[in-house]
Parts: sequence; structure tokens; C-alpha cells
Amino acid sequence: MSKLTDVPKRILIGRALRSDRLGETLLPKRVALPVFASDPLSSVAYAPGEVLLVLSIAGLSAYHFSPWIAVAVVVLMFTVVASYRQNVHAYPSGGGDYEVATTNLGPKAGLTVASALLVDYVLTVAVSISSGIENLGSAVPFVVEHKVACAIGVIVLLTLMNLRGVKESGTLFAIPTYVFVAGVFTMIAWGAFRGVVLGDDMRAPTADYEIKPEHPGLAGFALLFLLLRAFSSGCAALTGVEAISNGVPAFRKPKSRNAATTLAMMGLLAVTMFCGIIGLAMATDVRMAENPAKDLIHDGAPLGADYVQDPVISQVAEAVFGHGSLLFIILAAATALVLFLAANTAYNGFPLLGSILAQDRYLPRQLHTRGDRLAFSNGIVLLAGAAALLVWVYGADSTRLIQLYIVGVFVSFTLSQIGMVRHWNRLLATEGDQAKRRHMVRSRAINTFGAFFTGLVLVVVLVTKFTHGAWVALLGMCIFYATMTAIRKHYDRVAEEIAAPEAPNDDMVRPSRVHSVVLISKIHRPALRALGYAKLMRSDSLEALSVNVDPADTKALRAEWERRGIDVPLKVLDSPYREVTRPVIDYVKSLRKESPRDVVSVIIPEYVVGHWYEHLLHNQSALRLKGRLLFTPGVMVTSVPYQLQSSEAAKQRARRRQDWVAPGSVRRGPAERAKDPSSHT
Repeated sequence: MSKLTDVPKRILIGRALRSDRLGETLLPKRVALPVFASDPLSSVAYAPGEVLLVLSIAGLSAYHFSPWIAVAVVVLMFTVVASYRQNVHAYPSGGGDYEVATTNLGPKAGLTVASALLVDYVLTVAVSISSGIENLGSAVPFVVEHKVACAIGVIVLLTLMNLRGVKESGTLFAIPTYVFVAGVFTMIAWGAFRGVVLGDDMRAPTADYEIKPEHPGLAGFALLFLLLRAFSSGCAALTGVEAISNGVPAFRKPKSRNAATTLAMMGLLAVTMFCGIIGLAMATDVRMAENPAKDLIHDGAPLGADYVQDPVISQVAEAVFGHGSLLFIILAAATALVLFLAANTAYNGFPLLGSILAQDRYLPRQLHTRGDRLAFSNGIVLLAGAAALLVWVYGADSTRLIQLYIVGVFVSFTLSQIGMVRHWNRLLATEGDQAKRRHMVRSRAINTFGAFFTGLVLVVVLVTKFTHGAWVALLGMCIFYATMTAIRKHYDRVAEEIAAPEAPNDDMVRPSRVHSVVLISKIHRPALRALGYAKLMRSDSLEALSVNVDPADTKALRAEWERRGIDVPLKVLDSPYREVTRPVIDYVKSLRKESPRDVVSVIIPEYVVGHWYEHLLHNQSALRLKGRLLFTPGVMVTSVPYQLQSSEAAKQRARRRQDWVAPGSVRRGPAERAKDPSSHT
């Protein structure tokens, strides 16, 4: 089967890379920024709109709170960025929040953080793709009519691009991300110039609409709750910040410094774009509503079900650049594309975290395996499958999906910062150098404030979003936590069970005797080779075993056996129901029952074929027998291969492709976890 899939696999993801080429896949800062920060950078395309949507519940008068909410988001962003700069210096191994929490707060806290991050990564893909599909759908009706299929198609495309390797996919993603950032900054600068210097009156397409408030006249606690909910929605701009701390091993050296610099660049770009769009939205009188068909009023009448509400960034771009202008079209296209590519943050964070969790035996060991292109292929495929399932369940509706968002990321933010405070406390207890102590005290203060602020935001998010869908994210976290706990218990139980004992035990005692049984269907070259091999085993007893499925064939076998004078006794088992597997299993079990201290060696001749379809025509009985015999104690199964001519032809084809690394031959690659001793100083 590998021969059949080899060519399309190479076309889709490229030739396999040797393990010693891992260093060539490391990222410079200019590529790492779009790879790891595309999520927080692209969130400015929908985070301002989420703020205005929530405020519209109280009517247009609540919009004047949006600048203050933007300020709170900016303070939170700078706090988180400053805190994570401490993380990447102290823990450069790529474990990120998981490693910080596990090391300083214990395995349960680490597992909680890991569960939260895994859920958040899956949601990042689902939300980003769904939002991008909705933006693209405003221009291409076919996309709207087939939202789910198109969203899953984009997930498949991103998966294939990431399977080609981090560096290769990062280069592809860098161009649209930088075009988007440049477009937004151009819009902010030109809008500010037109408004401040030229004095132009820029108006969004919804500027003349009125908003019908769902709850007019909110005051007191109700208004405070609404503002907190708007703030929690605006915090979507912070998703993906933690991906850089998880992706430190993917940076070029010096890894920690490059990761910290990239974090600072990402934070500065994100808050500037977020504030700029909020400011321009206020200046151009953008109007948004959670239910625009009923709550947006024009000339005294609701707009109706046919109205399609454009995102805030599209309305601002139309007001600044003009509808249909070249810059407007470029920014609209870049926005839709970068929302798709924002999922790439998760495609880099999820597989790396999964690899570390697998190394710690919390996830299947296959997730610790690097694929042909030195990416963590199994983790990439698992993420794609989970995100596609979520998109299908929620109908690729970003409004419903975004309610599940940001819960997990603030769980990880908070526990990570608490863990960093414990980290600095532990180092301060033993450090005598005053200069280093001052640095540690300053770092601890940053992480303490970060823990307090993100913990407060976590409470706000849980209170304001729980009934709107956050409970689904919490349920997903609980499922991940329980699953990983069960996997770790299984691995621990198996490790304990198979551990080599110091004192002699039954596994080290030599069996009393060995009974060798060679399975024979007819006399041919593979059978004769298996008999010859069995004679070399020096067993205490040796016999050939056949099953009487067809009396004529069995009679012919006996006659041929006697004619050749084979000096091995032939035993034939009756099978009235024409079964092969059950009679052999029963016979082997009877041998074990008669002599429990003896070992039974079952020798099976097998064909080695060269084409995938030939496997369907041969060795099926042998495969079934081996599968059943594995569960029989004291039974050893040996396959004696016989190469057919087609296998020789396959060998020749392999030699002609010897420059290709065979799929699966270069797989294992450790997740870098060795700590830099100097990073703690």
C-alpha cells in the first residue's frame, strides 16, 4: 500500500528530509512573526467588531465606552507580552505554559494548562477559518451557499501546506500577513491624515443607520456587566500570544532572544492596529448590531433579512479608501486571506505541545514522531480532524464559535503567570548576587501583575460568556484532561508491568521444553523452507500441522508427504465447519494445558510480495492466526518469509529510487526540552 500512496504523497508534501537537516527548518524572526503571530495580528479584523456588537445591546449611546475598552485591552496585551517575555527566557525548551505550570505548580496544573491550550488551538482553527469564509462569502455567493464544505476544504489545504514543513509553509504565509499589516497601517495613517489634516468627513456605509437597543437605558450593575462582556469579547485580540512561548525551539539561535523580540513586535503591531481600527470606527460612525436585520434601522424601517452586515474593518476601509478602490480591494482580499492563515498559529502550536505531552506519556507516543518533512505530522492531522469536526457541528458560524473562544487561553495565561511567580521565588531563595536578584525581583513583579490581571479577566470571561457557549470549551477541557490522565495511567501501568526485575522470576526461567509446530497447507517451497528452519531450532518435539478443510486436498497432502519421505510427523486436524484458525488455536492451547511449563513455537511460512494488491491475495490466514495467537500465553510465533519474484522487482524499483528517503525511515525527532542554564539568570 505504501507503494500506491508514495507518489501522491511526494507530490503533495514533497520529498522526505533527513533528521540532520532539522536545523535548516528553523525560522528567522521575519518568518517566525507571520508563522506564530498570525492569529493575534489577524484578530484585529473581528475583535473591534465584537466589542461594538456587544455595546449595541444598550444602543448607540454605549459606543462612547469603546475607547476605554480598547485601552483596557491594550493594557492587558502589554501585560501579557511582558509576562511571556519572561517565560521564553526562563523556559526556552518549547513547553511554554505547560512546562511552566508543571514545573512550578505540579502535574495537575500542567495538565489543566495543556487541556486549555489544546482546546484553544482547535478553536483557533475553527474560528479563523469560519470568519475567513464569511468574509470571502460577501464577495463570492457560492462560498456562502456551501460554508461548511468550503471551510473544511480550507482546513485540508492548510493541513497539506503545514505537512510540507514549518519553514516552507511559513514562507508562503509571510507575504499575505505582511500585506495585511501594511494595508491596515496604511488605512490608519491615511484615515488620520484625511481627518486631522485635510478635515475630510469620512462616513462608513452604515453611518446613517440607527440602532434599536435590545435593553435601552442600562445603568448600574447591568451596564457594568455589559461593559465587562464587551471587554471579554475584545480580548479575542490576545488569542495566540502563547504560541510563541510554545514555539521557541523553532526559532534560530539565539532562540530565547529571537522569540522575545518577536513577542514584542507582535504586541506592538496588534495593539496599534486594534486601537487604530476602533478609533476610525468611531470617526466614521460605524454601526453594528447582533441582529442587524431587526436592530439596524434606516428611514424608520428595519433593514430586513436580506441585509448582510460587513465587518468593521471592511466598513472603515470603504470610508477611508472609497468603495471599489484598489487599496480597498487589496485590504479586503488580504483580510480574508490572513484570517485563513491565522489558523497557522495553531498548526504550529498544537503539534509541538502534543509532542511534548506525548514525551511525558499524556498522549499517544505517535504524536512525538516527526514526519517525512520534519514536522509533527500526526499532531497536524489530529488538529485538522478536530477542527473540521467542530466546523461541521457549528455550521462554520463564527458568531457561535467565537463564544467558545478565549476561555482556554486565559486559563493558561493565569496558571502560567502564577507558575512564573513561584519560579522566581524559588530562584531568589538561593541567589546571592545583587544584580541578578534585582533582575529576578523585577521579573517577579511583572509576572505577579500578569497573574492578577489575567486571573481577573478569566473570571470576567467565565461570568459573561458561560451561558453563551463558554461551557462547551470547559467541557472540552475536562474531556482532554480525563483522556490524558487515562493515557498516562495506562502507560505507567504498562511500564510497571514490563519493568525488568532485579531478582529472578518466571520470565527469566528457561522453559522445560519447546514444542515446534509448522503450519502446512500443501507442499511447496515456502513450506519446505519453514520445515528446514524448524529443524535448526533444536526443539524437544517437532511436528507439521495441517487443517482438513477439503478431504481431497488433505488426502493429496498425505500422499505427497509419504512419497517425499519427510522425516517430520504430519498431524491433520479435522474441521467440520471448514475453519482454519479455530482448530489451530484449540490444538495449541491443548499443548499448553498438558504442559504449562513448556513453550509452543508456531512457525508460519509466508509469501513476500511486491505489490499492494498482492497482499489482499496472500497471507490472510497467517495474519488471522498471528493475531489470535498473540493472546495465548506461552506461545511464540515465527514467520518464515519466502520472496516471490514480484518482491525482487519491487526491490529493484527501490534501488532506482535510492535517493529518496523511504517513508517512515526518518521519523523520530526529539522535542527540544533541554533547559539553558544561563536563562535563569
